[in-house]
Amino acid sequence: MVSHEMSVAAAFGSGALGAIALLVSIPVLVLLIEVLAALPKRNSERKPNSNRPSLAVLVPAHNESVSILPTLTDILAEIGPRDRLLVVADNCSDDTAEVARSAGAEVIERRDDENRGKGHALDYGIRHLSRAAPEVVIIVDADCRLENGAIDTLAERASATGRPIQALYLMHAPDESSVNEQVSEFTWRLKNWVRPLGLTNLGLPCQLVGTGMAFTWSTLNAANLATGALTEDLKLGLDLALKGHLPLFCPSAVVRSYFASSSQGRNTQQQRWEQGHRELIFSTVPRVLSSAFASRDLRLMAMALDLAVPPLFLLVLLLSAVFAITASGAVLGLSAVPSYISGSAVAALVLSIVIAWFGYGRDALPPRSLVSIVPYVYSKLHHYIRILGGSRATTWVRTDRS
Repeated sequence: MVSHEMSVAAAFGSGALGAIALLVSIPVLVLLIEVLAALPKRNSERKPNSNRPSLAVLVPAHNESVSILPTLTDILAEIGPRDRLLVVADNCSDDTAEVARSAGAEVIERRDDENRGKGHALDYGIRHLSRAAPEVVIIVDADCRLENGAIDTLAERASATGRPIQALYLMHAPDESSVNEQVSEFTWRLKNWVRPLGLTNLGLPCQLVGTGMAFTWSTLNAANLATGALTEDLKLGLDLALKGHLPLFCPSAVVRSYFASSSQGRNTQQQRWEQGHRELIFSTVPRVLSSAFASRDLRLMAMALDLAVPPLFLLVLLLSAVFAITASGAVLGLSAVPSYISGSAVAALVLSIVIAWFGYGRDALPPRSLVSIVPYVYSKLHHYIRILGGSRATTWVRTDRS
């Protein structure tokens, strides 16, 4: 009897470990497919035509007087006489509004201590634009720089396809940056360049990432923007996808920015992004997957699975823990199959990172920096320990940049 009970317990334990190993392996497989699909750097997009639609560039800004002027200069150089540049100075305690007006932008100011966040600022701007609605709205953060032609390309693509368009949004580490910042730049490229390019090459939609986004007026005006979500961009993309508006990646339109200049600013920035991403994985991905299965929509399913891939370091951490547990289980007499599954996932994750680094990251994270990666690992572990201890981001905080 005892032997039978032990056998049942062992079978149950092996089954549970196998299920966990399979669950953690799914995002690794998704990542590997995206990275492999991104290897051909195709750029078959059409050039903008001369009859592009009328547009409004909407810039939400919270205490951005120091950094907003170059952004507005880039935008003003790209727009024509029938276009609008609207800055929403949201709950500002500095002279953002005055700086934007002096640069030639149309400015509205919003004050609401209860409803704070970028989503509320965007909603306020859209309601203002509705008095004379443009054909296309492009959203650009107040601390970004635009490469030549980005506005024209985004507007034409949105008008031609009727779908939300996401520019290539790159973040750069400051000059003489530490290995922590170099790793962050590489992981950002993996998330915002390699993976959406792979999806595009497969004919699949991408996520929205907050800046360099273009929408037809009818699409954006019907969206629910006034949310307090930390990652309102990801949520907006999923909400639109559920309504049939699947975002497209446009790598030929490039928007750039820089990571926070201070250690505290970088930590706050990373915490906000990663916390919002994790919350969406649990709150929204199941709903989107359910809708995708019900409608047999492969593109919506791919979008949900892409979002289900956790931040890279967290994925490494989870997979390492699962591999250690399944390997220990095999040593203690449980089935070795879960350890084979998790071990294969480890190999796939390493392969994904290596391929992405060779193809897209060697200049951001040079080989000489790889030997100094221990401080980055320590800082990320400390970051997740703080999260487990209850540290949370709750509001829209201006990123500290030099």
